[in-house]
Amino acid sequence: MAGIETPSTVFVQITSSVTSFTSEKRLQRNETISLLKGKLELITGCSAMTMEVQLLDKEGKFLCILNNEDALLGAYPVDDNMRLHVVDKDPTKKAGEFEDLSAVEKYEMSTEDYSKRSDSVRAFKQKNKLGQFKEKTPEEIEEEKERERQEETASKAITVGSRCEVRVSNAPARRGVVMFVGKTSFKPGWWVGVKYDEPFGKNDGSVAGKRYFTCPPKYGGFIKPKDVTLGDFPEEDLGFEDDEM
Repeated sequence: MAGIETPSTVFVQITSSVTSFTSEKRLQRNETISLLKGKLELITGCSAMTMEVQLLDKEGKFLCILNNEDALLGAYPVDDNMRLHVVDKDPTKKAGEFEDLSAVEKYEMSTEDYSKRSDSVRAFKQKNKLGQFKEKTPEEIEEEKERERQEETASKAITVGSRCEVRVSNAPARRGVVMFVGKTSFKPGWWVGVKYDEPFGKNDGSVAGKRYFTCPPKYGGFIKPKDVTLGDFPEEDLGFEDDEM
């Protein structure tokens, strides 16, 4: 009776202590641990000289350390869909350092310098009168004026502090409190600032560095007056019992 033949390759996940990224690789069982560490250095950024390679099973349970440089990978109980976790023993390394871009020097161009460039997207649009630089017909200008008049009329009927319900296309109804009514610097026209009862918003009451009202992050939003309805809209009961937190 013929014996069971072991596949020459094995498919594993690769993780490390210095990054949250996960890789998936097919490795040769007949390669040495020394050669494997060289490959893992390229994948994880951990030095082969200071790394410890741990073998974890499919459920993430620790099995052993691949610590014999001359041994073959196949000499260890490695199987498909197991995980090789690389721990960098270098004391100068810290978790997540390869993901932290705060210390990376970045080139930033000022708005003034960008406006002077002749090879920018903005210059191309200006030259070809595209996007916001497209010339408007008298009819389009009049339509914009009429739309703004309607928004202004609707805005005057909305008072700060009122309970409201917001309904916009392709989104569920959201309830909250009116915190701001007026024009903004981020977009033309009239806008209503709402503090939602739940974190269904996009901001904290400020946009592009300018604050219009104050609320927790993700609780604030700006909506067109036509999408806001005032009324007795109590906060929705989410079904939690009084003794639950």
